Amino acid sequence: MSEVQFHSLRDGRSIAYRFTPGRGPTLVFLPGYMSDMAGGKATALFADAQERGQACLLLDYSGCGLSSGSFADGKLSRWRDEVLALIDGLVEGPVVVIGSSMGGWLMLLAAQALGDRLAGLVGIAAAPDFTEWGRSAADKAKFAAGETVYDENPYGTDPTPMHPGFFADGQALLQLGGTIPIDVPVRLIHGQRDADVPWDISIQLAQALRSGTVQVTLVKDGDHRLSREQDIALLLRIVADLSESLT
Repeated sequence: MSEVQFHSLRDGRSIAYRFTPGRGPTLVFLPGYMSDMAGGKATALFADAQERGQACLLLDYSGCGLSSGSFADGKLSRWRDEVLALIDGLVEGPVVVIGSSMGGWLMLLAAQALGDRLAGLVGIAAAPDFTEWGRSAADKAKFAAGETVYDENPYGTDPTPMHPGFFADGQALLQLGGTIPIDVPVRLIHGQRDADVPWDISIQLAQALRSGTVQVTLVKDGDHRLSREQDIALLLRIVADLSESLT
């Protein structure tokens, strides 16, 4: 069952996913902004879960990767609901949600909706609230006027768009300004050479989480992607150790 499959939502959206069955808790990987399940961290996590016999779910948000829809319609709340629909439709038992960059914001939103099914969280350069701390006053004025803002893309030739609908939705879902009501074990990994998301964001997130079992791992020479061989080995070790502690 590890090939790409599609889950149909009631409104006709078709969400691409890969799922490998196994023991729990099931790992659910949430990619970053304009990313998908074909990335290096996602595929390494999936292969490692298969090798260890642990269930794992990867997915592409609507408008991303192989899923249907337009990226311009993408919002955190929309993608959160897609994640929850796939978990409800495909996964049995508890889950560990793993979020990379924007996926680290999305994992907080999904976690708070999962209730007793949530077993743990792993954030990789988690970027909650980046519509707030990551945008200038000039950008915010453009969003308020209904404009799309295009940013230089360090990972490709085409600029990266942020649409006003995504921005407004993000501003309504800010997390770092108060206590985040999550009590499960949390592991946060962040590179100190991250040029996109300051590593202090993971420190702020650790402080905001209500959970008393939060551990932050800083990679002194790590960048935003944390996709080097040693970075992925660290991620796999942290995920496996957390999963083992939950069984």
